[in-house]
Amino acid sequence: MTATTTHDAPSSARMNGVLFLLTLSVLINYIDRSNLGIAADLIKDELRISDLQLGVLLSAFFWPYALMQIPAGWLVDHFDVKWVFATGFFVWSAATATTGLLHGFAALLIIRVILGLGESVAFPSYSKILGGYFKEHHRGFANSMIMAGLAFGPALGMWVGGRAVGRFGWRPFFVALGLAGLLWLPLWSAWMPRRATAPSRSHDHAAGVLDILRRRSAWGTCIGQSSINYYLYFLVTWLPFYLLRGRHLSSHEMANAGGLLFLVSAISSAASGKLSDRWIQAGASPTLVRKGMMVFGHTGIGILLVLTVMAPGPLLTAALALTGAFLGISICNSWAISQMLAGPRMVGRWVGVQNFAGNLAGAVAPTLTGFLLGRTGSYYWPFFITAVVAWIGGLSWWFVVGPLDEVDWGKRTGTRIRINATPAAGAAHP
Repeated sequence: MTATTTHDAPSSARMNGVLFLLTLSVLINYIDRSNLGIAADLIKDELRISDLQLGVLLSAFFWPYALMQIPAGWLVDHFDVKWVFATGFFVWSAATATTGLLHGFAALLIIRVILGLGESVAFPSYSKILGGYFKEHHRGFANSMIMAGLAFGPALGMWVGGRAVGRFGWRPFFVALGLAGLLWLPLWSAWMPRRATAPSRSHDHAAGVLDILRRRSAWGTCIGQSSINYYLYFLVTWLPFYLLRGRHLSSHEMANAGGLLFLVSAISSAASGKLSDRWIQAGASPTLVRKGMMVFGHTGIGILLVLTVMAPGPLLTAALALTGAFLGISICNSWAISQMLAGPRMVGRWVGVQNFAGNLAGAVAPTLTGFLLGRTGSYYWPFFITAVVAWIGGLSWWFVVGPLDEVDWGKRTGTRIRINATPAAGAAHP
């Protein structure tokens, strides 16, 4: 393992500012990856492509994004995460702006691949920073703010983007979005401290991907993340199209209904993360609290997905809002679990492996949905399959992921050490 340099912990105020920038970055990230779904109706007509081709275009982002997760995890563990993340942010913002200038299916396919390469560094970077600078009993809220930004991105994208695309067309929307995102970079350069890493209490052992894959808990988090990404990307990529074509809503109504789901998810995620931290600070077991919240969220969102596709028109808005509530609960603790298991030195690689597996499922969801829609002409099967995937994920978080104890990477026997009582040295107070 490459040696890391540890500096004095930055102030709480500075790290709260960093958390705000991280939340803003994931908001931009998810607007950029969901904008194609917002414009899908216009793009499909302009390019005259089939449902299956649209599904391929929607999923093109996810394949390079997934394949780069393990290398991205290695990068943030070995180099300064500040500049690794800044480079990726620049690439994905430039790709978004360029999208609005392109014509043709092949060109859009290529630029979506580049977008995926740029965004691949995001979640390994988030976990590297939160795992190194935030105490365990504060990570629920810190991670939930990231997930709130994740949810608010599609909400804002649908509210603003749905109206902008309807009024000005999809091309100006992409160009303006990409150029506006670049304004984030100077703030990041000024505020984020260098070498955002904290020493682990684990032995300095040169653990790698194979060492991670030997852990049952790693397989559990991978299956759980695959479930999350499947239903999240199903909603991000196909929900706008479903509301327009399946429910026959106007662009304005689609923006309100879809935006409501993700807005409620953002609120639910922040509230759930704060609640889980308070339970742990009050003496509850982190294993019981964080895993229990995941199971509750996965179970609920599966039920609500089934109810949403079956709900009559007057109940659709309520079903979407409840779906958003369970979405927030189901995602708020996923990365906190991995940060606790991996420890600060290995969290980038662990999250890289976990997000690699998760985004393979994310790549399957849009394509499979397009295939099923083309073959059956019905949205019922895509929603039902997504619900089953959610329930499988809940089972994995509870039964496959073991106790939430930091892995001792100095031992190949799977021995773990407790980190509940004392946070990693050098971690700042959030």
